[in-house]
Amino acid sequence: MSVPPTGRPPWRVVELTDVCDRSIEEALNAAAGDGWRFEAVHFVTQPGNRRPMMAFLLFTRYALPEEA
Repeated sequence: MSVPPTGRPPWRVVELTDVCDRSIEEALNAAAGDGWRFEAVHFVTQPGNRRPMMAFLLFTRYALPEEA
């Protein structure tokens, strides 16, 4: 994947090893405050255990005209 001419990557992935409501909320609010838009969350579980051991939060950001 190439980086757009703005030099700013369009995706951001945040890895959480402490998966709980508070850590997810903090990560979402931090990224949203930096101008990122939430796209998806992927949870990683171990076989036989429904509690996620990791989570990946995916964000996107489009280049604004003044950033180009």
